Amino acid sequence: MIKHTLLIALVFGFSFGLSAQTKSTKTENIVLITLDGLRWQELFKGADSLLVNDTEMIKTPGSLMQEFWDANPLKRREMLFPFLWSTVAQKGQLYGNRAYGNNVDNSNKMWFSYPGYNEALSGFADDARINSNDKVNNPNVTFLEYLNQMPAYKDKVFAFGSWDVFPYIVNEERSGVPVNAGFDLAEGPNLTPVEQTVNRLQQEIRGPWGGVRLDPFTHHFALETIKTKKPRVVYIAYGETDDWAHDGEYDQYLWSAKQTDKYIQEVWETLQSDPFYKDKTTLIVSVDHGRGTSRTSWKSHGEKLPEASQIWMIAIGPDTPASGEMKVKGQWHSSMIARTVYQLLGLSYPDSKAAPAIKEMLK
Repeated sequence: MIKHTLLIALVFGFSFGLSAQTKSTKTENIVLITLDGLRWQELFKGADSLLVNDTEMIKTPGSLMQEFWDANPLKRREMLFPFLWSTVAQKGQLYGNRAYGNNVDNSNKMWFSYPGYNEALSGFADDARINSNDKVNNPNVTFLEYLNQMPAYKDKVFAFGSWDVFPYIVNEERSGVPVNAGFDLAEGPNLTPVEQTVNRLQQEIRGPWGGVRLDPFTHHFALETIKTKKPRVVYIAYGETDDWAHDGEYDQYLWSAKQTDKYIQEVWETLQSDPFYKDKTTLIVSVDHGRGTSRTSWKSHGEKLPEASQIWMIAIGPDTPASGEMKVKGQWHSSMIARTVYQLLGLSYPDSKAAPAIKEMLK
């Protein structure tokens, strides 16, 4: 009788424990997207009046004005990012319009790519160790790696990037997270016709940069994986905007930004059309750093340009209130993304150093 009572107590206690830990969020899958070096100014105000008609920055000023210019910055931003300012503005959240004191910044003080990606993926800045863009394996564990260690997510975490440093940022060797980046090809014995075609085109179209491929390759590798492998966590890092900016080609920067808006739309619509993902997936979009604001400094970023710490982020998903453009004053950091991802999934982040979650992104 005592044993029977004890068993009941144990079962009741176990059940109570499970009940206490019952998942309260609807999010079961996460897609994180980053655009390298895209300024908050373009996201919230559209094409820059200082640059959009500058003949040294663009090759066809007249046509660019027709495509992107309006005296009203609210119309300009819709011309540049039609998906973000329709669907996301209606159903999600956009952070970083500093005109309202809605500030998003890097936690790190480097204000270039590797430190920015490290803090977004690991949850904290590490200026002592992450202070260059060198191809050095990240000593910090990212949320991608933590999730890939869990049975529910094992082998269901993937990363794609245009920049060839991402295998080191994610620490593919240690984490076991597959990273298709730089000029990597899709691999495996059962490649789809799409993957075979993208493989061929990537080998035929190299693009203008040595370490960064054009974003269409990154996008279609990632999209095909979403469609065929049904991963639960995907990271997609587009890179063109930063490289066109460094080259001082504002027209290409704008065209790439608008194309990426279409890519984000395609990812979201693919997720929402698939029962595996529909209404169970949160999409977060952000950036690794900002850049300067003058006619010349917009090409650059780094610790000598204070504006380069100014960034932005957006979210849309079943647990994120449809607040649209966030106008409340406050301070957020990209280091808050990692813990936010975990809380959306109903999990506790395992690293105490990580920044707090973005409470406004969770109901």
